[in-house]
Amino acid sequence: MPKYLIHASYTAEGLKGLQKDKASGRQQAVRQVLESVGGRLESIYYAFGQDDVVIIADLPDNVAASAISLTVSAAGLVRTRTTPLMTVEEVDKSLSTNINYRKPGG
Repeated sequence: MPKYLIHASYTAEGLKGLQKDKASGRQQAVRQVLESVGGRLESIYYAFGQDDVVIIADLPDNVAASAISLTVSAAGLVRTRTTPLMTVEEVDKSLSTNINYRKPGG
């Protein structure tokens, strides 16, 4: 199953919800939303800086990842960025794939 890195930042209202639910409560909510689309939570970490939370999740496909992103964003309490992750083997396969490409102006 493909892996995704999800970066999340709480709004001020979202932080109030975090204070109420605690990190453990939000972890359970994240687990439930991932499982609702056939995914699985691998890890969740809280951070400070640009991101408040980073999540590594297994999700069936980009449609599932997009559905989660759109649903969470529509609630207005968390901003997310989702990055598809690739294995070393997938990158090696990409590097060995011959592509017929003409560079601009070439």
